[in-house]
Amino acid sequence: MTEPPRTRPQPDPGSEGQAPPDLAELERRAGERVEGFGSAAHIVCDNLVRIYKAEGVEVIALQGLDLLIGKGEMVGIVGASGSGKSTLLNILSGLDVPTAGVARVAGADLLTMSAKERLRFRRSLIGFVWQQAGRNLLPYLTAVENVQLPMRFTGMKKSARGARAAELLDLMGIGHCADRRPEQMSGGEKQRTAIAVSVANEPGVILADEPTGELDSATSAEVFDALRLANRELDVTAVVVTHDAQVAAQVDRTIGIRDGRTSSEVVRRVRLDDSGRETVVAEEYAVLDRAGRLQLPQGFTSALDMKDRVRLALEADHIGVWPTQGDDR
Repeated sequence: MTEPPRTRPQPDPGSEGQAPPDLAELERRAGERVEGFGSAAHIVCDNLVRIYKAEGVEVIALQGLDLLIGKGEMVGIVGASGSGKSTLLNILSGLDVPTAGVARVAGADLLTMSAKERLRFRRSLIGFVWQQAGRNLLPYLTAVENVQLPMRFTGMKKSARGARAAELLDLMGIGHCADRRPEQMSGGEKQRTAIAVSVANEPGVILADEPTGELDSATSAEVFDALRLANRELDVTAVVVTHDAQVAAQVDRTIGIRDGRTSSEVVRRVRLDDSGRETVVAEEYAVLDRAGRLQLPQGFTSALDMKDRVRLALEADHIGVWPTQGDDR
């Protein structure tokens, strides 16, 4: 997450005798010279802060979170209760507004958009899948009617709505549920219908909050397969908040959040072994944010009794970290 080096501004040729550039001009030139942080990413969070006030008490849900997600990625977000996962998802979906920092999704600035722009953003650029089926589907509509509903708000013709809804239900493997209401479907069928609803308007991003939280392991695998199918076949970026280890182990990247900041990443890569077979190799990294902050794993610090302060030393190819000893504390 490093930026290209900034260069010292040089005087323009032939500028002698001309008035110095104003602030707006300097900002324009800086924007031309230096590529912005995460300019190529589909989802960007830069030093993101969200502070809630309740009964006179401030609660810092996100405190300087940095995050980059590329177009077409499938990413899992994990963390303990209260770590900031749900707050992050609410901000990315346009349901909440950050206190400070930068949050962009598919080029849309989530801090500056108006109420009308926010509504349009949620209708066309974002698809959402909740844990509870009751929040995803209207109980008095059939599966095909639920899928068609978001398309009605965009003005799509009835014939086109019906064709697309049928296509999406077939893609999710639940074409047989088209005329069933939610009460007539299983938990897995309802969640796969919810995924079809979430991609009805061809969004760039799907956000899923514990989509398998109320399902058994076999059904969870079916729902996750449907999410991955939407991710690959429809070229949609997918962000999944989950406590399910089975789900977290199958995404492209698993990003851990702790105390309102990204703390770790597990990156999965496909490699060929000596016999030519594909194997998935997972590597875990700690996240170094743009302010130089690093969260050491709790198991590491507990094992070495690291508290309050630590010693640092810069070596040729690494940084050493040691617990303080005796009087140093």
